[in-house]
Amino acid sequence: MKSIITPNKKFIGRIIKHYLKYDKENPFIFVSALLAFLGIATGVMVLMISMGIMNGMQKSFTEKLFVMNYPLTILPLEEEAVDDTLIQVIQEKFPQLKFSPYYTTQVISKNDGAVQGSLLYGVDYKKEASINHIFKEAKGDTKSKYKVVIGEGLSLEMNAPKGEKVTLYFSEQQAVGFGTMPLQKRFVVDSVFKSGLKAYDKAIMYTTHEAFQKLLKRRAGTYDGLHIFTENPLDEIEAIRAILPENVVIEGWWQQNGNFFAAMEMEKKALFLVLLLIILVASLNIISSLLMTVMSRRSEIALMRTLGATQKEIKSIFFKLGLFIGSAGIVAGTLLGSFGIWILTTFDIISIPEDVYGTSKLPVDLTMTDFSLILIGTIIIILLSALYPARKASQTDPLTVLRNE
Repeated sequence: MKSIITPNKKFIGRIIKHYLKYDKENPFIFVSALLAFLGIATGVMVLMISMGIMNGMQKSFTEKLFVMNYPLTILPLEEEAVDDTLIQVIQEKFPQLKFSPYYTTQVISKNDGAVQGSLLYGVDYKKEASINHIFKEAKGDTKSKYKVVIGEGLSLEMNAPKGEKVTLYFSEQQAVGFGTMPLQKRFVVDSVFKSGLKAYDKAIMYTTHEAFQKLLKRRAGTYDGLHIFTENPLDEIEAIRAILPENVVIEGWWQQNGNFFAAMEMEKKALFLVLLLIILVASLNIISSLLMTVMSRRSEIALMRTLGATQKEIKSIFFKLGLFIGSAGIVAGTLLGSFGIWILTTFDIISIPEDVYGTSKLPVDLTMTDFSLILIGTIIIILLSALYPARKASQTDPLTVLRNE
């Protein structure tokens, strides 16, 4: 029966400390180890900041699109398929949901010589405000049913602040003398909203149900669609779909913008893999540093073997030496990355165009999932980098080395 020899941890620790010290005879070994440490630290720091920025941008876009696109939307496949009866059925089954039925049409708005195409929604102001905080913050108190809430971009372009009147041209025709012309109506600007996305601020307008019913002859109680607010749209969409009739469909906000978020997710994964190469290159310095240490310490390794050190102890020395360099790099990189994220979130160092990104401040939000992936990827690379030099050191033949010495 073979006896199990326990590695001498005290001996291994002293040798590792000795090899970490600066060696005047072989300074390049220390420099190589230092470069490996700096490379790992830099890679972790850059990965943390980059993933934080990518996730922050994605979260910022999601919040903006979530507000203007709504969690869930029910659309009719037939005329008058969405009505008060359907809303009542859904309300009874899902009392936690909030609803905002709407009419919609495309219009051309004109004022002060400026002309702009827009999408006009007819909504119940109270119900819309309950599911859309942007609209809630903007809605005014004009008593007229012919009032509109418009975006800041459209308001500035058309020189139409709150209280100004704008002319809306509809696709429907009205009789004028012996001919026809597009239906038009003057609306008073009830208020101005700011969603954070210029494309929405220039294209979306809100008016009342009564205006649609009066001008476009829409039936009261039947709608062009239904916006639904829920805290868990991903979990509840299938349950709602199960009780809907066949002449309506339900869509989630992620389905309406699926290509956009798929592209962002692909960019995030590609960036992670590319930046992981920084750590991979740094790991090559760990390999080269350990191999040079092995080659320069061959006589010492041979001497330790003749004095009773086992192959397992020699392997453990160089493996732990590589792990120490890599682990120190991870710790330093994590601290630097956390400090960098704090700087970016606390101070307005980098400004971005608000009309493009929906915010002027660079959003940074590193999730625990992304941070865990960074640590796991880095640790795997370091373990693999330290394995080969450690095995090479343990295979050193003391007789051959001492004979040549």
